[in-house]
Amino acid sequence: MSEETLTETQPPVRQWPALDLAGTDFDPVLTALMREGPVTRIQLPNGEGWAWLVTRHDDVRLVTNDPRFGREAVMDKPVTRLAPHFIPDRGAVGFLDPPDHTRLRRSVAAAFTAKGVERVREKSRHMLEELVDELLQDGPPADLTRSVLSPFPIGVICELMGVPAADRHSMHEWTQLILSSAHGKEVSEKAKREMGAYFSDLIALREDSTGEDVASLLGAAVGRAEVTLEEAVGLAVLLQIGGEAVTNNSGQMFYLLLTRPELADRLRRDPAIRPKAIDELLRYIPHRNAVGLSRIALEDVDIRGVRVRAGDAIYVSYLAANRDPEVFPDPETIDFERSPNPHVAFGFGPHYCPGGMLARLESELLVNTLLDQVPGLRLAVPPDQVPFRKGALIRGPEALPVTW
Repeated sequence: MSEETLTETQPPVRQWPALDLAGTDFDPVLTALMREGPVTRIQLPNGEGWAWLVTRHDDVRLVTNDPRFGREAVMDKPVTRLAPHFIPDRGAVGFLDPPDHTRLRRSVAAAFTAKGVERVREKSRHMLEELVDELLQDGPPADLTRSVLSPFPIGVICELMGVPAADRHSMHEWTQLILSSAHGKEVSEKAKREMGAYFSDLIALREDSTGEDVASLLGAAVGRAEVTLEEAVGLAVLLQIGGEAVTNNSGQMFYLLLTRPELADRLRRDPAIRPKAIDELLRYIPHRNAVGLSRIALEDVDIRGVRVRAGDAIYVSYLAANRDPEVFPDPETIDFERSPNPHVAFGFGPHYCPGGMLARLESELLVNTLLDQVPGLRLAVPPDQVPFRKGALIRGPEALPVTW
């Protein structure tokens, strides 16, 4: 693009409050920003200043995969952000750039490959079947979140992480506090420190381990001096939190299936369509509030005729990218036949969610087990009476009352 066609007139800064949205309603502020243009400016409730926001699918992939935009530089800037906590910790994998980021993720890569995920498939299936058996034995009505959608992802991620069963309740409590801004910064940061201290002890105990779980892999990497204990702990906390976020995602998925019974009926009649259907549901579900972690432009970059200056903060919206009509025709429609479906629900580029394959496995097991073993599953209350989490960074129902 020539210098003459670049605009130096910056778009207005739009306030983006922390909304508590119910159901699968799409954020109205994000809708307005998408209509305003592909590159806009936002100010979030915490931090300082403003940041760029890109919403088109191609631009989101560009920013997330381009070394001209870095995470590590966020350390030195009080960037506008959604939550009062989540202030960057130096060395945390979410705020590292290659090659350090690559080195750290390599230490646990084996646990998140197809082989690593398959290692926990049968135990995960057995765990889920036990939960569903208990659900059926107790009889309706029931809270699907409390009885299945919460304990199942906790059990799976703790199994993969190598966290003993006796400690899983503590992990769940810490994660809920970390993923919420409702309790204030101090409570969330205290939970993060406590989880970090737990993983510090667990990883240190496994420096000579040959196990395949994440704590053992990290312990061995620390023992070989490939990563520091501090780096290993930061990665373990991030993976644990991310793994449990499946609770909220699956809650939204089942809320959608139960409020649109024709979708659930289609999946019951045609099991072969389920893998594609899960991908489409992942594309459609607005899994988070606002935006996640920012990046900093390391040099001047031109995006869609707008010049992003070196030092500027920039966010991407994966939710908006998944509704880009240039990539997903009729994006507001849930189309189980959609192909191709290059959604970015798990991110893109070097910071692509390492647990994406595990989350797909859990979604597949949940859909198969609940739809097949509880064929009459339906909401026990009107859709507008399903309570959704307040102050949560990851959206989802607080409870999902069901009957059958």
